[in-house]
Amino acid sequence: MSRVCIIGAGAAGCFCALLLRRQCPSLQVDVYEAGRRALAKVAITGGGRCNLTNTFQGIRSLKEAYPRGERLVHRAFCQFDHQALMRWFEGEGVKLVVQEDECVFPQSQDAMQIVHTLLHGMERAGVALHLDHRVEAVEHLSDGYQVRFAAGQAPVRADAVVVTTGGSPRAEGLSFLAPLQLDLVTPVPSLFSFNIAGLSEWMGMVADNVSVALAGTKFRAQGALLITHWGMSGPAILKLSSYAARHLAEVGYRAQLVVDWLADVGEEEARSLLADLQQSQPAKQIGNTHLPQVSSRFWQALLHRAGIRAEQRWQEVGRKQLNRLVSVLTADVYAIEGQSRHKEEFVTCGGVSLSNVNSSTLEVKTHPGLYLAGEVLDVDAITGGFNLQAAWSMAYVVAQQIIKGEGDKS
Repeated sequence: MSRVCIIGAGAAGCFCALLLRRQCPSLQVDVYEAGRRALAKVAITGGGRCNLTNTFQGIRSLKEAYPRGERLVHRAFCQFDHQALMRWFEGEGVKLVVQEDECVFPQSQDAMQIVHTLLHGMERAGVALHLDHRVEAVEHLSDGYQVRFAAGQAPVRADAVVVTTGGSPRAEGLSFLAPLQLDLVTPVPSLFSFNIAGLSEWMGMVADNVSVALAGTKFRAQGALLITHWGMSGPAILKLSSYAARHLAEVGYRAQLVVDWLADVGEEEARSLLADLQQSQPAKQIGNTHLPQVSSRFWQALLHRAGIRAEQRWQEVGRKQLNRLVSVLTADVYAIEGQSRHKEEFVTCGGVSLSNVNSSTLEVKTHPGLYLAGEVLDVDAITGGFNLQAAWSMAYVVAQQIIKGEGDKS
């Protein structure tokens, strides 16, 4: 009987193990997890509701969703995409719902339903799950692999090893792979909010659709923006942090954020919209006649940034004030003074370089029988279920490759 050792009991590891045992019961499948719980991250993702995938509607290119690794992800999706995943979970009795933002959740709105579905499936299929087993090293032997553990636990031998440990915020977290001499990409955080001073009075305000960019770069994103007690967050900021993860790390998380509160309306059109208001309602107070793209509360705040009193009447607003207001509306600049990790996300940019693996099979080129899946690779995505979908898809690819290898032996 061939033995497969899976390192890491996250989404990719558990899904891969379940598929292996169901489709090839002759395999002995052991999953080793350093922590005390399997699927701990799945249990808290999506605010505890588990945003397990996305419909990909509105995504014009995978590069929009996957700043790193989109080509590899595309190949994985050709074998197992979001539709296949949704069919799989529905086949397990999990009813799914699609939100307006195209994020997919269990109808129960409970991440533990996803956790229990996988764990119960693994148990019924005969997967051996070992918790509190931190891997110290993976060694390639002449007849397979040896996995050594910390804390004096006995090493195990395996015919194939699947590494699904997830993202490591520090390079030391990948030290157990050192004997394999793989090329690594220095890990840095992704998906984080920005520390910006001076916004405490705006706390709790939400802009439904803005465009954000880093000054002097091509990094930009669009979506909702939330003002927090520490600065700015929300989908637009999280997307931008993902796209610019490595750049922001290099500049020490100090940069100029440019916010277009009108979401790419443009300076001239903004000027025209304000001129229309000024001409059509000259006697009205400017604070009471805001543009429809901006909420009333945000309008008051932006007027203050432009140095315009809310009680001023439109006919009293001069050209200089109007120019300042146009500038604030379309190119408002804020100083980023650090980053704060998003509570629901633990995503890393970096990991094992994609140059190490065959992009069609996820097998390591220099170590036959060794596979990597999930965020341990230099693959990561924006928020919205995309990271989990990559994990499910890569786990499927690895499982099918191992099963194919077993078939070839017989």
